Amino acid sequence: MASEYDTDAMVAGLSRWVLEESPTRDAAAVNRMIDIVAAEARGLPIAVERLPGKQGLGDTLVMRAGPRTDAKGILIMSHVDTVHPMGTIDGPLPLRRDEDKLYGPGIYDMKGGAYLALEAFKRVAAAGSALLPITFLFTPDEEIGSPTTREIIEDEARRASYALVTEPARDGGKIVTARKGVGRFDVRIEGRPAHSGTSHQLGRSAIREAARQILDIEAMTDYARGITTTVGLISGGTAANVIPHFTYFSVDLRVIEDADGVSASEKILALKPYDPDVKLTITGGMNRPAYVKTDEIGRLLAHAQHLAADIGFELADSPMTGGGSDGNFTAALGVPTLDGLGIDGEGAHTLHEYGLISSLAPRGQLMQRLLETLA
Repeated sequence: MASEYDTDAMVAGLSRWVLEESPTRDAAAVNRMIDIVAAEARGLPIAVERLPGKQGLGDTLVMRAGPRTDAKGILIMSHVDTVHPMGTIDGPLPLRRDEDKLYGPGIYDMKGGAYLALEAFKRVAAAGSALLPITFLFTPDEEIGSPTTREIIEDEARRASYALVTEPARDGGKIVTARKGVGRFDVRIEGRPAHSGTSHQLGRSAIREAARQILDIEAMTDYARGITTTVGLISGGTAANVIPHFTYFSVDLRVIEDADGVSASEKILALKPYDPDVKLTITGGMNRPAYVKTDEIGRLLAHAQHLAADIGFELADSPMTGGGSDGNFTAALGVPTLDGLGIDGEGAHTLHEYGLISSLAPRGQLMQRLLETLA
């Protein structure tokens, strides 16, 4: 049985992490968070490698502990980037405690999970109690699809027998064993500008074209097949009295089956302009394969459920979730992957985001026991 965890100490430590805001696109802020994580390993039998960031993003931290063998090991994955912009902590979402709830930007998605997993990892490293080598990845770009770290994740996954992902728990503490595949596309429309009052007929509206394309894209949603298409960002135009020259929008695609991702991507990329005088440029594609629950994942889940029961809580499975994670990459490579091992709570990506303090210690114990018993 994993030793007791000091909940008050965990709250204090996690609070320091939450106070260090780390939005993905602010590399300096993300690297300050990486500094904090790296410092946690000092004085412990943990090898630390820091990989410089790419494409203007933050660094990646690779920690290794456990037996020094060539055996395939355990891969733990956490991200330190968040969606909340700098200043959120001093404005709409301050760090505060309300009974069992601890509020703050990124606490649920996913600093709480990253923190409790690191506490478990440190204990196992110090005790030398792991049966397999353990690699712990802290990445800077999961919230934008892991464009600079996917290759690192997949390289490490090929050397792993198991992958444990510290994304937040779902619906009251449920584990995640399947996720939809994710596609992202950027659409650029170039029209022809003109004065809307004196030469309206000479213009070709990029926004008008975008409106028609967006309706077609959103109409690709098919709930029965688990396919959703969403235009969540749009910009364009220069002034109220100018026929808009440019419009830009993004498309989010979610699918259960990889084959549906291929066909939906082909449809989106093949869209043609309604107005022959307007130019339509579409880039993108699937960036996370579907994460499908396999028999091996089922056995890993059963093992985790047994450990949780010994600790004193029920670890229920959740249905396939629409949100993607780095677990999509490992599962697609055939590595048995458990996700949702992070903190329980609610409100990811919102201004009421919180973690449940009462979930910190038991879920930290669960991660420790997984690291000590997986073989």
